[in-house]
Amino acid sequence: MKNLFLTLTGILISLATFAQSPEGDGPFSQLIIRGVTLINGNGAPPVGPVDIVVENNIIREIDVVGYPGVEIDPSRRPQLTPGGKELDCTGMYLMPGFVDMHGHIGGRAQGAEPDYVFKLWMAHGITTIREPSGRGVDFAMDLKRKSARNEIIAPRIFVYTGFGQGSKEEISTPEMARAWVRSNAQKGADGIKFFGAPPEIMSAALEENKKLGLRSACHHAQMDVARWNVLNSARAGLTSMEHWYGLPEALFTDRTVQDYPLDYNYNNEQHRFQEAGRLWEQAAPPYSEHWNAVMDELLELDFTLDPTFNIYEASRDLQRARRAEWHEDYTLPSLWEFYQPSKISHGSYWHYWGTEQEVAWKKNYALWMTFVNEYKNRGGRVTTGSDSGFIFQLYGFAYVRELELLREAGFHPLEIIRSATLNGAEALGVSDKIGTVTVGKLADFVIVGENPLENLKVLYGTGAIKLTEDNEVVRVGGVHYTIKDGIVYDAKALLRDVKRMVEEKKRETDYKIRQPGIKE
Repeated sequence: MKNLFLTLTGILISLATFAQSPEGDGPFSQLIIRGVTLINGNGAPPVGPVDIVVENNIIREIDVVGYPGVEIDPSRRPQLTPGGKELDCTGMYLMPGFVDMHGHIGGRAQGAEPDYVFKLWMAHGITTIREPSGRGVDFAMDLKRKSARNEIIAPRIFVYTGFGQGSKEEISTPEMARAWVRSNAQKGADGIKFFGAPPEIMSAALEENKKLGLRSACHHAQMDVARWNVLNSARAGLTSMEHWYGLPEALFTDRTVQDYPLDYNYNNEQHRFQEAGRLWEQAAPPYSEHWNAVMDELLELDFTLDPTFNIYEASRDLQRARRAEWHEDYTLPSLWEFYQPSKISHGSYWHYWGTEQEVAWKKNYALWMTFVNEYKNRGGRVTTGSDSGFIFQLYGFAYVRELELLREAGFHPLEIIRSATLNGAEALGVSDKIGTVTVGKLADFVIVGENPLENLKVLYGTGAIKLTEDNEVVRVGGVHYTIKDGIVYDAKALLRDVKRMVEEKKRETDYKIRQPGIKE
């Protein structure tokens, strides 16, 4: 009986070392993560078993404590101090916390509020996001401060305000541009998200922003790209580009504008996205003299590519995107409605989307991915961004899909993890604090039970399908723990909370997800 009591007590003590609170546990005076295989963000191969010692949110020790398949000698392991906590992760895999370089914090049109978005991100190991324009600098800065104080469950936030956002009048002179940039910096923003502007406005804004030591991103929208493409931006001091707009235009050799049909209207989003799918074919071919020259100049300028492959994937396979298995449980009714074919909702350009458009986009992807992969091969920085909340791409889940698409582009899985961690930290200017598991850095980790290098699908909250030796179909994976600022979050509990939110919204109106055009 005494032995049974001691056994039960031991089990309870062991369970107490795991994160139990949905709000997260910690930070602790000491936290030791035991027995993991470390996949670092620096491109190094996995190593383990490893014990990682964290003290008050700072990594203090990374100790290799044994060999695969060999029982660990307890005397080789770091010792727990009074008041410290242990997290037994034997057999699990640990990576630096993921960085989403294109993370919009929901939106009114989508009905997606921050708590919903943040929990989906954190449930997928995303501990840092860059918001490239949203509901305004004041809204984003309030959330940034709360996240920094860990008053809310949220990744750390880098705020890039949309250029001109909050201005009482349109910015029409270089002087106005400089004044807006200074005001944005005074409000605490980390940078600016541009969509393009006349050359004199872009030059002045980027020069002023660079002078202030802030960073920048740009979606080179078609309305200004004919006079200001990616090369113009990079030369003027832009630090990163979003998506791929502006890059094919820099690669033109026999034209200065894309081959718009003469009945094209930018406000008709089927026109906009349909013709965007034919743009890369109009650029210089891969490895040609001009193609190489553009790439070499961007490399020389230490320019960052944030491709967000996933956000356009519905363009090449609409059925796949709208039938993703997580929509049923984790997509809010309001968000599902926002995705439906519409002449008003941004990104809902399915007016009559068909085979011709999808085939063109598949060719578009092949050329786009070739440039991005070669840019990486030549030493260029490629980051991971999702741009979720549009075009059937759900927060968190879309980030994992972005990792898979980097694999399709030709990245080795270790290169993908580096894009998702260290490269993002470098692009944000905080690689001294996050991005790799290194002594002295902050304790941001993602821990999963399966090897993500073998199968990136194990990072999805819904896991990966696997057939056991006993011929049983099971689900494996899903992030177990997300650790941000030394606080341990039960990722699966966060996902359950999101599912509860969605169920409540569905009950309010007896809502059922239906595919477009199907009434019953």
